[in-house]
Amino acid sequence: MNFNLTGKRALLCGSTDGIGKASAILMAELGAEVILLARNKDKLKNTLNNLSSNKGQEHSTICADFNNPEKLNEIVNNELYKPVHILLNNSGGPHGGILLDSKIDEFREGFERLLISNQILVKSVFEGMKDLGYGRIINIISISVNNVISGLGVSNTIRGAVAQWAKTLALEIGQYGITVNNVLPGYTNTSRLQELAEAKSKASGLSVEEIRSTWAKSCASKRIGEPEEIANAVAFLASDASSFINGIDITVDGGRSGA
Repeated sequence: MNFNLTGKRALLCGSTDGIGKASAILMAELGAEVILLARNKDKLKNTLNNLSSNKGQEHSTICADFNNPEKLNEIVNNELYKPVHILLNNSGGPHGGILLDSKIDEFREGFERLLISNQILVKSVFEGMKDLGYGRIINIISISVNNVISGLGVSNTIRGAVAQWAKTLALEIGQYGITVNNVLPGYTNTSRLQELAEAKSKASGLSVEEIRSTWAKSCASKRIGEPEEIANAVAFLASDASSFINGIDITVDGGRSGA
């Protein structure tokens, strides 16, 4: 199977931390020319310096905030000079909490960050992908698409909407050689997971270590995953080898869904 991404250009969102960063590093190693998109200039610079360029790639960055979709649209359309073959939609999720305690603005913010921003980016790259006859749109969502996670009411709601948006999009643009798929990570060792563990610890009185241990035991592999393991699935979906995989959810959770 061909996992070589040489000659491919990839726009990777949320690529200065966690799964996004791991995906950027791996895709660069596989030969892709990487465009990092995130909101922190210092982190963008540091991540850029960590990318392999052994195959002559010219990596770059775009600094924009998903909390401001209108500005994101302006920046991306002004700074994305070349067509891309791969788009990774990835952004931090809403704060935790039960639905009845959630404010209306939390839903608006989550919807804009996780769905409206995805729509903006797809519209920015679609014509280029269509002309290339090749496109891979990959969305990092959550296992909550399959089974909702207690205490993440807003996130559960918005992630489900993103999953359906992606599957609809796959039907609409698959004819142009563009695939749209979702990766559903389980508990993964990221700063986001640590924040959730700390919030749950504060609410429950359990230690962060106890909470993380409970999460680890909830899957068949009996451990928390690493960002690099999710990135492996992302790289596969970005490659030629995934050409006939379209409109699906790929769960990467160490067997939690079947445990």
